[in-house]
Amino acid sequence: MPAIQTQGLTKQYGDFLAVDDLNLTVEEGEIYGFLGPNGAGKTTTINMLLGLIHRSGGSARVLGQEVGDSIREVRGRIGVLPAHSELYDRLTARKHLEFVIGVKDADDDPDALLERVGIPDAADRSAGDFSTGMGQRLRLAMALVDEPDLLVLDEPTSGLDPNGARQMRQIIQEENDRGATVFFSSHIMDQVESVCDRVGVLDQGTLVAEDTVAGLRDTAVGGPQLSVTLGDTVNGAADEVRTVDGVTSVSVEGDTLRASLAGAGVKGPAMNAIASTDSRIADFEFSEESLEDVFATLTGEAEEVTA
Repeated sequence: MPAIQTQGLTKQYGDFLAVDDLNLTVEEGEIYGFLGPNGAGKTTTINMLLGLIHRSGGSARVLGQEVGDSIREVRGRIGVLPAHSELYDRLTARKHLEFVIGVKDADDDPDALLERVGIPDAADRSAGDFSTGMGQRLRLAMALVDEPDLLVLDEPTSGLDPNGARQMRQIIQEENDRGATVFFSSHIMDQVESVCDRVGVLDQGTLVAEDTVAGLRDTAVGGPQLSVTLGDTVNGAADEVRTVDGVTSVSVEGDTLRASLAGAGVKGPAMNAIASTDSRIADFEFSEESLEDVFATLTGEAEEVTA
């Protein structure tokens, strides 16, 4: 049974179509990255999945329950780190956690949760005194209460320094290792690339691509590229490279041979094939496109991307 499944999910505000006919399946036990530029409709989608806003059309199921009245039956199994949520300035971190623990009828130790997210000394400090990063860590601790079956994290690394972002990724992986499904949105490429089993790319409310990170690279840019500058016998080297398994295309431009590869592991055999022709290799370059490049290709919004 999928942890999240939508069919034709749509949200319209007047003439503005925020989410357009979204068909999405997140399997139990996977880490799914929901990628898109700011304003793509990621938060709107998450709010519909959680029943916080009404959908204009389509359907959505979360943990086997139709989103609507029945979603209440599984809310206790969901941990949520919402985007732009406000903490209570006068309440301490401990009181925030005790509230969530009480609502879920759980028995978590607030101090252990704060230790895990990296702010153990902040238990009795008022949230109004927290930095942006500390507030985000507290929100994560609240989402972790009672070991949820599904973690829904909306821009979880927002406001975190590099160490905090790395710790966030580690916790995401730990939660997944214990069996939780993780669905998180981001517009930051390396956060998605480093932990996700699959990625969906949302652009202007439409899912424009969905695959593994490697699959998205291949779809958008045709796989890794090898460019070799040769002093002579370029055409002979090209003929030899074409015989290598995993070389998907070869072209020659002047004294430069360009080959598209099915994977990074084909680079060695391709270079060996060139060397076998006694061609003089003057220079070479190997590039494996980053997820940021793929994102820009798919959405045409490179200026929106934060790397």
